[in-house]
Amino acid sequence: MTTGIAIRHYTGDQATALRPLLLDVYTEIYAAAALTDPFASPDRFAEGLDHWTARPGWSCVVGYDGDQPVGYAYGAPLPPGSRWWGGLLTEVPADVVAETGIRTFALSELMVRTPWRKTGVARRLHSALLSPRREERATLLVDQDHPKVHALYESWGWQTLGDLRPRLPDAPTFHAMLLPLPQASSY
Repeated sequence: MTTGIAIRHYTGDQATALRPLLLDVYTEIYAAAALTDPFASPDRFAEGLDHWTARPGWSCVVGYDGDQPVGYAYGAPLPPGSRWWGGLLTEVPADVVAETGIRTFALSELMVRTPWRKTGVARRLHSALLSPRREERATLLVDQDHPKVHALYESWGWQTLGDLRPRLPDAPTFHAMLLPLPQASSY
């Protein structure tokens, strides 16, 4: 694959136009998993996508090789009183999971199409999404059945906070991870 990947930034105002592309890439990447795992179905993903794109501060980056989308990453700040931490199975001090609306950016999705994997695109998308963020930290969830993905995030500086099981039907158990953001500033 070419190294000339262009990364474009999108906001919630562009989510409706971007939705078909995001769904197409997801459907391609998770086609095999969706055959046996209802949690991986495109319909289930579409519901989650609509939930995320409606959040204030939603941001997305998409990588393109020419006119081909190679992958994307998106997320949004956690609102005050967020339910994000509601399924945390590991005890942590209350102040660690207290949300203000400007404290934590949740990286909801990061995916790269097969031909562009192991080319550095995932890291570039990750950096492009998080580098302009002003929150003090980011969080994400990694399925515990994916130790290689977990190790990759650790190699990028993420630390495991604990185990989390979302209150969603058929949801797996995840590792909840945190990453300090260098551009954090007080508002």
